[in-house]
Amino acid sequence: MTEEKSKGQILEEKLTKKWDFVWDKVDGKEEQAIYDFSKGYMEFLDVGKTERLAAGEVIRQAEEMGYEPIEFFLESGKTPAPGTKIYANNRGKAVVLFHFGQKPLTDGMQIVGAHLDAPRIDLKSFPLYEDGGLGLLKTHYYGGVRKYQWVAMPLALHGTVVRKDGTIVEVSIGEKADEPVFMISDLLPHLAKDQNQRKLHEGIAGEELNIIIGSVPFKDDKVSEKIKLNLLNILNKKYDIEEADFVSAEFEAVPAGQARDLGLDRSLIAAHGHDDRVCGYTGMKAVFEAESPVHTAVALLVDKEETGSHGNTGMDSKFFEFTVAELLGASMESYNDLALKRALRRSKVLSADVNAGFDPTFPSVMDPKNSSYLGKGVVLTKYTGSRGKGGCNDANAEFVGEVRNIFDANAVIWQTGELGKVDQGGGGTIAYLMAAYDMDVIDCGVPVLSMHAPYEIVSKADVYMTYKGYKAFVEA
Repeated sequence: MTEEKSKGQILEEKLTKKWDFVWDKVDGKEEQAIYDFSKGYMEFLDVGKTERLAAGEVIRQAEEMGYEPIEFFLESGKTPAPGTKIYANNRGKAVVLFHFGQKPLTDGMQIVGAHLDAPRIDLKSFPLYEDGGLGLLKTHYYGGVRKYQWVAMPLALHGTVVRKDGTIVEVSIGEKADEPVFMISDLLPHLAKDQNQRKLHEGIAGEELNIIIGSVPFKDDKVSEKIKLNLLNILNKKYDIEEADFVSAEFEAVPAGQARDLGLDRSLIAAHGHDDRVCGYTGMKAVFEAESPVHTAVALLVDKEETGSHGNTGMDSKFFEFTVAELLGASMESYNDLALKRALRRSKVLSADVNAGFDPTFPSVMDPKNSSYLGKGVVLTKYTGSRGKGGCNDANAEFVGEVRNIFDANAVIWQTGELGKVDQGGGGTIAYLMAAYDMDVIDCGVPVLSMHAPYEIVSKADVYMTYKGYKAFVEA
């Protein structure tokens, strides 16, 4: 016999909110969809180990889905019609996907805006030297890394080199099982007495992040730097590059190896670059699979967010604005600046970036009632910023309500969260730059553990619900 609910239980059920774990709410079919979707995401991570490689994979998949480069479309003289699919490539580091909707561009777009760059170790412009019988590379870390996490682990090198004759060569060493890896050394505990006195953030200094790449000297007693010469000779034979070519090159060191299932139940993913390729991938897939969107669906996948969004491939550039202007010019008989302003200010944006998941090992930095949890779905973050909301975008209640209703109507399991306790720290996204166009914007993405570490952790359930939420949004 079922016991009747008390008046208080009924009222509690009606008035209070408890955030659900995805695994408790999905049926067998959707559970399988979660695992299947994550396979594609992990493959994307393995291919897209840098922002250039990720952008290249986005373009490859876009072309498979029938997207046409904007240059070809504009040259054709065609007018974008509902269902038209176009992509714009910004210098091989950022990509914008447009899936034209039923309404004109001047009625605004439904935008999912993420970034493809991730914290890493870059090489300095003139990096190669030898010392103590080793060949090494000088580095400059990129983004908010905790430097001590990057030592004593296998690294792969990815680079784009513009040679002196202007030709370009791509370099990738350390990802395949039969390739060598590279490493930054650390002190043995027996000799680390002085190092142990340093504060944690000073445990490894920036100038100590030197990558070991070899040790065999070139056999010629008339040469002063034999190891360096031997390494240059190896690079020259394989890639036809010289030392001066490092100046016109971009080399990145990232953890070697593939994304891996984490946990006996394979419910989590350990990988480099979840922040923010997890939102880039889910945003891309949402736009790919949008069915007859009302407004033009856009996946805006930019670079340089981890260093402030500056530069011509970051969100602070005018690339997106100029691209929309080009498309409006192709869409209208007489284009004017007012049309561009209307298209931008009437757009709505999910600033697709990750949030800090609650870590039970380090609970003191979080507010448990206002933290996101792994496995409870996509996270809506009304505001970011630091301490007194400094530098944040703070979404309007009306827009939060609109997104919330979209998610509820489409069985998207979602939660809310902040980036830690008020006075503990904080962070930002591209949201404020989108809001500068007078767009409605809210941060929305996947909770992450070990954010900005060489390997980060996400839940497959959250990845899937993020995709599901983005798809519902761009179709709304």
